[in-house]
Amino acid sequence: MLKVAILYQSKLPPEIDGVVKPMKKGGYSDSGADIAIALLKNGIQLITPVHTPKIKNDYDWVFPDSEEGIKNAVNKGANLFWLNTVLYAKHPILKFKGQHLLIVGQDPEIVEIYDDKFYTNTFLKEKGLPIPLSYLLLSDEPTKQNIKFPVVIKPVRGRGSQGVQVINNKNDLERSITKLIASKKYGNRFIIEEYLPGKEITITVMPPGLYIINDNPVQKRDHWALPAVERFNHIDGIAPYNGIVAVINNSKIISDAALNSKEIKEISQKCELAANIINAKAPIRIDCRKHKNNQYQIFDLNLKPNMTGASRKHRNDQDSLTMIAAKGIGWDYNMLILNTLSQHWKLTTT
Repeated sequence: MLKVAILYQSKLPPEIDGVVKPMKKGGYSDSGADIAIALLKNGIQLITPVHTPKIKNDYDWVFPDSEEGIKNAVNKGANLFWLNTVLYAKHPILKFKGQHLLIVGQDPEIVEIYDDKFYTNTFLKEKGLPIPLSYLLLSDEPTKQNIKFPVVIKPVRGRGSQGVQVINNKNDLERSITKLIASKKYGNRFIIEEYLPGKEITITVMPPGLYIINDNPVQKRDHWALPAVERFNHIDGIAPYNGIVAVINNSKIISDAALNSKEIKEISQKCELAANIINAKAPIRIDCRKHKNNQYQIFDLNLKPNMTGASRKHRNDQDSLTMIAAKGIGWDYNMLILNTLSQHWKLTTT
């Protein structure tokens, strides 16, 4: 029998090559609690840190992703861990490899590699996927003289659109770089990327496995994309960070006509290929925008998509981009969580 514990991010991940990934306030405890309630509604046995968790107290439902927190959950009987947290190669969950635990989430060692957005985009471009032009800027290096504005500056290991800006001239670029470095929030490396001026969509890709769709079991032998979600109401050219504007206020499932268009089918297939290349073991979210040639390009691959959802009455406006996409195949939040749970894998010593 599955006995599920959900982990949240309890501390800042380690600095990697001078790059820092900022921590979300609450460490995803909010989405962790949303997931927990959905699991309960699906009849899944849930292990919690307190005997009687309160519906509005996020931390009553989730364990910290420290060695002590994981050990506490194991001692309470947990045999499956939902890694609703930021992962890295020496994450504490890997200390429990010999305990035959089941996992929902990505392989931490893989995440450390592909959470580097510059490396990932360069790698995917080498594999033939459509990626905008970019270069890596170190804090002690001058910016290139031949930049064609506008450009986007963004952190190497960012979260969504946090810290992302559109820059229209060299003076503004220099000021932004100085400010970002002084903040010490993201470290000493940044990506300067070609700005894509067209429509933005986000595509959630699910891993291979057995799913329940329209009340029927469906075997997916390859990575597969949920319907694309259109982003709108950008601020200064960038979709606002979801901690500031709830995504239900600037995102919607694309129309049936658009969903069946050649361009959406092609970019969805490319996103599926990207997920296969990195061997994603859980849902990932890939952000795309149209280039000036009217073709979609992949600009951001997110190994940790937000998984918030309206499983509690006081969070009815908290559907994530992945949840909005899931509605396109008839899933509610409970079904999204149940189907994601079904794709668990075994944490082994090999």
